[in-house]
Amino acid sequence: MTLNWQQEAAKYKDQMLADLTSLLKINSARDVEHKEDDAPLGPGPRDALLQFLAIADRDGFTTKNVENVAGRIELGSGDEIFGILGHMDVVPAGDGWETNPFEPVIKDGKIYARGSSDDKGPSIAAYYALKLLKDNGIELNKKVHFIVGTDEESEWVGINRYLEVEPKPDFAISPDANFPIINGEKGIVSYLMTFKPVDGADGDMTLVSFKSGLRANMVPQTAKAILTGAMPADFQAKFDAYVADHKLQGTITTDGDQTIIDLIGKGSHAQEPKAGVNAATHLATFLADFALDTKGGNYIGTIARLMHEDSRGHLLNINHTDDVMGDLTACPAVFNYTQDGVATVLLNVRYPKGVTAESTRDGLANTLSDLADVTIDGHAQEPHYVPGDDPLVATLLSVFEEQTGLKGHEQVIGGGTYGRILERGVAFGALPEERENVMHQANEYMHIEDIMNAIAIYADAIYRLTR
Repeated sequence: MTLNWQQEAAKYKDQMLADLTSLLKINSARDVEHKEDDAPLGPGPRDALLQFLAIADRDGFTTKNVENVAGRIELGSGDEIFGILGHMDVVPAGDGWETNPFEPVIKDGKIYARGSSDDKGPSIAAYYALKLLKDNGIELNKKVHFIVGTDEESEWVGINRYLEVEPKPDFAISPDANFPIINGEKGIVSYLMTFKPVDGADGDMTLVSFKSGLRANMVPQTAKAILTGAMPADFQAKFDAYVADHKLQGTITTDGDQTIIDLIGKGSHAQEPKAGVNAATHLATFLADFALDTKGGNYIGTIARLMHEDSRGHLLNINHTDDVMGDLTACPAVFNYTQDGVATVLLNVRYPKGVTAESTRDGLANTLSDLADVTIDGHAQEPHYVPGDDPLVATLLSVFEEQTGLKGHEQVIGGGTYGRILERGVAFGALPEERENVMHQANEYMHIEDIMNAIAIYADAIYRLTR
């Protein structure tokens, strides 16, 4: 094949940006509270799926909509099915944006919006790779099914339903991570820690509520505590000093007899908690130095003592390292406490080979035996690895090297992509390894240059894998 993939990809820049903008304008975060008969995951995920399929219909592809939770775009023919697995849902926008997260802004060669890098930007790159092949009349000897889900950030309802009723690809890539390749993904599990009732006297201050976190797969960016009782005279000064020392932002306000503390850290993807600044554990660490009521003090003290700045789970006694897959990571992600009600923490763990969701739960339960009950929240995903000598991995690394001039190598991540849903599935791009990863963060963006390069890389990869 003598086609210059980069030159061909460049022809689509303006149209690609217009289509990407139309997708980014849709707030497609899961919203089951507003689900409808034709929108089981909420109007946003449905609308983004319909828009993506409409783009493909406009360009003459054969498409299929699976119950408004997943869809397919088809190209090629043959006995084997090569899958491309993307998603149109996004995590909630959260706070801290400098622009409207659903009004895309192009600045300094970047497009800013929620979903720009996870996963609407990479998915549109893979789509335009297919369009490039179709427009050039290139014959593919395998079927290509571009499968689009709408619940990747939560429970995978869309992709799981698709695989129940539609043909499963024989092998696949997911454009939902980094180049050069992700051929290993750690196991993923969340644990709900429900604190046990405690007896004791009131302190100088009573913790009325403590709230933080949006999703299990996000480091919480903001945290709020409400207190009553007599504040120490130096409370504000100590708070200001803590905020300054740790480069945070925060305020203390009053409402009647309540003191309200808001703290802002830095949100990030839970796969690497050290990439963020956990507002909740910082706020707990600050409050732990003061005399709180027994229930509130037990909750706050446990968070400060066992969960603050310990991304590898050493304090919780669940740390583990595998030579290939690396460290277990632990991210305290969602906090919910009320004085007369619940006291919970949702801990998100990414675990390598050598431990299981159950063995890690048992370790947590042992550490917290006097403090909290520990249960697995939802469904655990097992570690996934495709060997480097698999032809899928070898071909993709060869394409990457030829298109970029860089040396390819295997990678394992703590994130979870649709690549793990197939035995021969990997994540492939679209974020260059050297770029900052701003997925799940405020002011998420993607370099337009990277989207254009990804179109060429994907087109070459699809061509070689379907010859």
